[in-house]
Amino acid sequence: VDILRRELDEAMEAACGGAIWSEPRFAPTPPALRRLNDIAFSGDGEPTCLPQFDEAVAAAAEVRRTFRRDNLKLVVITNATQLASPQFRRALPILDANNGEVWAKLDAGTEEYFRRVNRPQGDVTLERIVADIAELARGRAVVIQTLLCRLDGRATPPEELAAYVGRLRRIVAAGGRIGQVQLHTVAR
Repeated sequence: VDILRRELDEAMEAACGGAIWSEPRFAPTPPALRRLNDIAFSGDGEPTCLPQFDEAVAAAAEVRRTFRRDNLKLVVITNATQLASPQFRRALPILDANNGEVWAKLDAGTEEYFRRVNRPQGDVTLERIVADIAELARGRAVVIQTLLCRLDGRATPPEELAAYVGRLRRIVAAGGRIGQVQLHTVAR
């Protein structure tokens, strides 16, 4: 967490001071797009699995405050398998107090398709994912991220799409708020 805080501090300094735009990979960015939108937790692996996830979120919130970037979002991009975990639950009040958003992955409407697309490990089920998203969304609007892809050369079948829409409706019927649904391909 200390390393995260230090690296975020350095990145924010470079972005807020403008030095980041002289870096070769950022230099071509048009001036109108040179802005900070968020501090996002995502990447290779599920960020919410970190036992100190709440401490990492608190460190990001602290850096956000240090640089007086109240409009900057703290975004958690998650596969939604750890929404009931203690470290994620402890992070929620920090996110809620710091312009936080949760982007939860929901790629299927049926268990069979979920197993094929997401290849979950252990006892993770689509039913549990949907129930956990619904519970989370009762306290705050959640962004749903959905992958649409071809499997064996075929697009997602219409009955699978209908089952997926049914899952979204179930979240809303349970009192959950969906802020937006992001549809993307494997190229994202």
